[in-house]
Amino acid sequence: MSGESVALRLAAVKARIAAAARAAGRDPNAVALVAVGKTMPASAIAEALAAGHDLFGENRVQEAKAKYPALRAGHPGLRLHLIGHLQTNKAEEAVALFDLVETVDRAKLAEALAKAMAKLGRRIPVYVQVNSGEEPQKGGVAPLAAEALVEECRRLGLEVRGLMCIPPADEEPAPHFALLADMARRFGLAELSMGMSADFEVAIRLGATHVRVGTAIFGARPPAE
Repeated sequence: MSGESVALRLAAVKARIAAAARAAGRDPNAVALVAVGKTMPASAIAEALAAGHDLFGENRVQEAKAKYPALRAGHPGLRLHLIGHLQTNKAEEAVALFDLVETVDRAKLAEALAKAMAKLGRRIPVYVQVNSGEEPQKGGVAPLAAEALVEECRRLGLEVRGLMCIPPADEEPAPHFALLADMARRFGLAELSMGMSADFEVAIRLGATHVRVGTAIFGARPPAE
């Protein structure tokens, strides 16, 4: 796969998404692909843009700041989701740079985002991240506390569009995706960000509206220094 271009791998992933949606009796256009550019150079993102893809996800504010302003200059339709943990002191930078924050997992962060949006005069939607496996090392609100956080976000004036989760790596993902879909229905939320390179077809079967795929598009990430 390493010899294939980003454009070819992107097309292959989109074909798999469409097939999974059709197999689930869903419209393939109802599933959006968030191409995850974490640790990838701007040149790789540019390849995906040249292939006609415009929705990307990044884990870190600083990395996104270094890559996307220049890319956006030539592609005004580019949309960017924050899919990693966000510190409250980076809320203003995140609101300025991203088009959606998928990882709201605590009231303090919701407050910081609301203040940043008011200050900058820029309103962006959010997802509440649910720690479906209740893993202590992972971000996300516990499932039983999720509804209260959604309500707090709404009270603060945030537009909560959906929920996001990352199931435990060593567990079957389907029950976690099913849990998230059930919660979204109960909370009146239309969007579900769930599923990554290894399990996005399962997520689509269970209702994902957004899948976050990096490795299958851009190849293996370089080793951390």
